[in-house]
Amino acid sequence: MLNALTRQLFSARPQETLYHYTTLTGLQGIVGGAELRASDIRYMNDSTELRHTLELLNQQVTRRILSGVDNPELLNALLDWLSHRIVSGPMLFGASFRANGNLLSQWRGYSVHGKGVSMGMSPEQILSRAAAQSFEVTRCIYSRSEQERLINSIVDAVESLAGEHDMQEIASGEPWQGLFQSIEGDLLRIAAVLKHPTFEEEQEWRIISPVMHTLTDRVEFREGISMLIPYFNFDLRDEAGRLMLEHVYLGPTSNTDLSMNSLALYLEQCGASPRRGITYCDIPYRKR
Repeated sequence: MLNALTRQLFSARPQETLYHYTTLTGLQGIVGGAELRASDIRYMNDSTELRHTLELLNQQVTRRILSGVDNPELLNALLDWLSHRIVSGPMLFGASFRANGNLLSQWRGYSVHGKGVSMGMSPEQILSRAAAQSFEVTRCIYSRSEQERLINSIVDAVESLAGEHDMQEIASGEPWQGLFQSIEGDLLRIAAVLKHPTFEEEQEWRIISPVMHTLTDRVEFREGISMLIPYFNFDLRDEAGRLMLEHVYLGPTSNTDLSMNSLALYLEQCGASPRRGITYCDIPYRKR
């Protein structure tokens, strides 16, 4: 039941160029290695990504319990289990793209003045590279009504599946643990694309990895603001081993001509000149 919901959720396909915002240092790392770091989604914005979904689930469960459901213990156990699994559960890696490559909020959020770029890739290229690495591409959902509909469907599915649950496990003193584990992967994938409505301007798309239950040697770590961040290198090279960029925006800078020139020279040297060239953002942006 949840699997069908997840398949529908991940069926959207981008039609326009998608942009990844980064710094000049980030650009050099991505272009130099032809790889994009897909971070464990639990570490995106200090776990607020998953906690938004947990908050929505909590609201739905509370409403159901107050209305008088048959099995409130099940729903409370689900919330308790999820609150612990946010930290210690399986890994899911993701990286962000934007449908709009020239947003002031993103220049401020992802770079400092004079050091920002957004790298545009064609949707066909992103979908092709994702499929080759068993990643999925999906659009983030910001609509409160759509999010509530999804959460309602999730709780419906949990209640329905609990009715078919093994009574032996209930007798063992660990009721519903097997049920929760069986749906954990789908819950995590759904949570990865539900974002708070206030971020709707971002028009975010994400590449999402398969759920990983064990640590592998492909998982690496980088320094974050306050902790180490697990990440997975997403290969951007096409079948011929090339990094194909569609378009690049240069972010706000006081040295437009020189910055545009050196950026173009660097990408040319790396064999990654964008097909539609480089555009200056033309956004007034006062340094803070």
